[in-house]
Amino acid sequence: MNIVGPRTILHELRARVQTAPTKPWLIFEDRDGDVQQWSLAEFERLVNRAANVLGGLGVRPGDRLVLHLANCPEFLLLWFGAAACGAEIVPVNTLSSPDELQYLINHSESMLIATEPAHLDVVERLRRSCAAARHVLLCRADRDEGAALSFNRLLEQASDARPRHEPKPLDVVAILYTSGTTSRPKGCLITHANYVHVGESVSKGMRLGPDDRFFTVLPLFHGNAQYYSTMSALVVGGSVALMERFSASRYWEQATRHECTVASLFAAPMRMLLAQTHSPYDRQHRLRLVIFAQSLTPEQLAAWDVRFGAPLMQIYGMTEQLGHPLANPLDYPRNNMSIGWPSLGWACRVVDDNGSDVPEGQAGQLLVRGEPGSSLMLGYFKNPEATAETIRDGWLWTGDNVRIGSDDYVYFVDRAKDMIKRSGENVAAGEVEAVLIAHPAVFDAAVIGVPDPILDEAIKAFVVLHEGEHVTADELIAWCAERLARFRVPELVEFRAELPRTSVGKIQKHVLRAESLRDA
Repeated sequence: MNIVGPRTILHELRARVQTAPTKPWLIFEDRDGDVQQWSLAEFERLVNRAANVLGGLGVRPGDRLVLHLANCPEFLLLWFGAAACGAEIVPVNTLSSPDELQYLINHSESMLIATEPAHLDVVERLRRSCAAARHVLLCRADRDEGAALSFNRLLEQASDARPRHEPKPLDVVAILYTSGTTSRPKGCLITHANYVHVGESVSKGMRLGPDDRFFTVLPLFHGNAQYYSTMSALVVGGSVALMERFSASRYWEQATRHECTVASLFAAPMRMLLAQTHSPYDRQHRLRLVIFAQSLTPEQLAAWDVRFGAPLMQIYGMTEQLGHPLANPLDYPRNNMSIGWPSLGWACRVVDDNGSDVPEGQAGQLLVRGEPGSSLMLGYFKNPEATAETIRDGWLWTGDNVRIGSDDYVYFVDRAKDMIKRSGENVAAGEVEAVLIAHPAVFDAAVIGVPDPILDEAIKAFVVLHEGEHVTADELIAWCAERLARFRVPELVEFRAELPRTSVGKIQKHVLRAESLRDA
């Protein structure tokens, strides 16, 4: 069911252009500090050109494009340009290992890969083993490099004419891969209606308006920067200040200079900001609200308020579920040690393994009520079993355990899906364990997250070796570094003769976590 009417992301863009064509929409600052700016009308014209570039390369409705890009205007142009063609983007982390990237290209059956010069060698090597990939589009480059075509060059030559294709609200726009408890990530199917709904939901929850400017430092390949920053600003006619990367030393100066009013962060970069030396910019900004996820300590919350004075609002959300069904309230006292209350329009439950509601104060899995394709993802790409397991009778089983306190606020407890949060990245323990167990000397392995004052969680591996085998911790870390993205590589390795298990053989990770905390 479509609950947003005829609206698509292109409908939103065109509506904003009609009302305020010359209004600034996108400000981009690269890592060297160079700044570019586009009005709504200028951006729409470039989106049309991007769509025509893709059409000229044979991109048709239903085709998929991998965006292997850091934060840059080209990411947004290809996102909206693909939507105008009826195609689907597949954003991927530029830190993905070659094995991870190859899996995502092949699983998504993408016919085009957009990348940057710094990553071209890797992409070109992988393309030979990716049957569907016919083109490499080189962004942030003015000339072709071998078989890779310069997007800038093609964009300059393309027509401004609006493409004939008219997408529908329930058409898929993106496949956002998210790590799970298995060894391979799952692709969330995100529709036009999904993007419009999340923009409306978040903008109303933050009380955004046309004068707001979203300070965007988190990566665009994540749902956060797409959902909360870009779409919430677009649906209200606001604007976005996009930074190529997060810089703790420049954050407040950039927020001040670009006159930003709202922002989104994770706890790890917030700790990095608190660790910086004091600056005059700490209090010169105009940020009236910063939404964040993942808990800070009471001391850190107090230090943030005293030093920066940028009001915080902790929220809860996930890639599969569009918006934030739980958030601290705007107009009541906020308890930012919690993930807040149910947001307007959302129904939430806390249940046991049988789906029965648990009493107040008892931990259980969080369920969120929604409409697939509008307020929830449409499903998992090529994975009907996982879709049926996750969305049951209109309820999304989040895999996260929470409890409702006596104060009626909801508190996060742990991750039922065994996910590790490291500097804002989701790391599935199973992915790391599979790589460790592939080492010839390793018999068994278990991976957990342990508290880290900067990174949220560090990755710790418990390893059992085959009898008679020997390998050092450094050698295992190097083994993982060759096969995993940097943020998935364990920092700590502990060797064990055996791992604690239940009577049915399941590893008791809660025992390992308790022992690690005790020994810390």
